[in-house]
Amino acid sequence: MSKIEIQTSSKQYPVWVGFDILSTLPEQIELLGTISSILVIVDETVQGLHLPTLLNVLPKENHVYVVPNGEGCKTFSVYEEVLTFALEKRLDRKSLVIAFGGGAVGDLAGFVASTYMRGIPFIQVPTTLLAHDSAVGGKVAINHKLGKNMIGQFHQPVAVVYDLNFLKTLPEEEWLSGFGEVIKHSMLDEHHFYEELKDECRSISDLQSSKMKEFIKKGIHVKNRIVTKDERETSVRAFLNFGHTFGHSLEKEVGYGKIRHGEAVVTGILFALYLSKKHLNLSFDLDELFQWMKKLGYSFEIPNLEFDALYHHMLGDKKTINGEITFVLLKQIGEPVLLKLSKSNLSEAFNWLTDLCRGGEE
Repeated sequence: MSKIEIQTSSKQYPVWVGFDILSTLPEQIELLGTISSILVIVDETVQGLHLPTLLNVLPKENHVYVVPNGEGCKTFSVYEEVLTFALEKRLDRKSLVIAFGGGAVGDLAGFVASTYMRGIPFIQVPTTLLAHDSAVGGKVAINHKLGKNMIGQFHQPVAVVYDLNFLKTLPEEEWLSGFGEVIKHSMLDEHHFYEELKDECRSISDLQSSKMKEFIKKGIHVKNRIVTKDERETSVRAFLNFGHTFGHSLEKEVGYGKIRHGEAVVTGILFALYLSKKHLNLSFDLDELFQWMKKLGYSFEIPNLEFDALYHHMLGDKKTINGEITFVLLKQIGEPVLLKLSKSNLSEAFNWLTDLCRGGEE
């Protein structure tokens, strides 16, 4: 079991990572002092697979609310339903929320905790690889029909207990989705993390091996270094959106849940790297990256999309100010920058990307 201490301007808390560590959860709860009750927010899939395991270790009176899988739980209606349930069960300011599931459940549960009675504590208990990113850093939110994660808060958990045994039940597509965020972290790191990933991860079975624990820890360390400097995304924390400006627009246009978040992110990474080569003279072999990702199992099946629709969604990105779209690009691996780009710049990159994903040459 490994402990990573997250330090932000508002809170310090531990992230515990390892196999067979769920038994440490009661200790984390005891450290909070008096807890009157616990609300577990869990999605339908995790409920069937793992909920009895979690409830077996919880020491207090608890309540369970089951939400839809994936982005389907991050709606105003589900958010209101959970708050109503909490009020009906008479949760108070000494109550605790536990987010049990993937990144979407963590986003919803954290937002519930941040707003219920003006804020109560919550603990993240992730069950997916993707959640190694979303469970750390305190960004919690629900979606609006006009944009992903547009209604939210910064509300740090009091602890993260990341038992990697839960990952064993993930389907291959969820491994690939989560690995997209690992790739993102590796490209933001200066210490050869990306080269190590390429060397060590050549197939889906490599992703599912025990070596992934070390890559998860490295990814969390990368995020921690950035969040420590900028908890509320006023400057360098925006770098963690590498691959997400295009990725989020793709998710929005295709429909939330119809393309997995990590697949959208790796597509967005290709898009951002092309722009980095074009505008910052990044020295990088894009075809090598694309072929590696394809070998791992990413499909890059881009439907017939109109650039103008994607551009409209990018205008709604949180980094867009006064109609100027800002992208996270790389001067080199480990050296991200923010750059404003024109519509024609983005249209050119889109044409390149669609040609690449549909079998054309770089």
